Amino acid sequence: MKFAAIPALLAAIAVVPACATTSERSVECAGATVTGAVVGGLIGNQLGNGQGTDILTAGGAVAGGALANKAAGCS
Repeated sequence: MKFAAIPALLAAIAVVPACATTSERSVECAGATVTGAVVGGLIGNQLGNGQGTDILTAGGAVAGGALANKAAGCS
């Protein structure tokens, strides 16, 4: 796993326990955000080469999480 993706992954993992005691809707939103971030990071990792891959992986994770959150109607 690339080092640039580790902070994004840790941030996504931190969201899930925070939502575990809230309503089901919050858990659904967290799940959508985490899934979007993972998929976005995987897609970003396939693009570019060298250090560009690290930047695109992190950018893909952020963009994927935001888009999934919006698509799920959570924002």
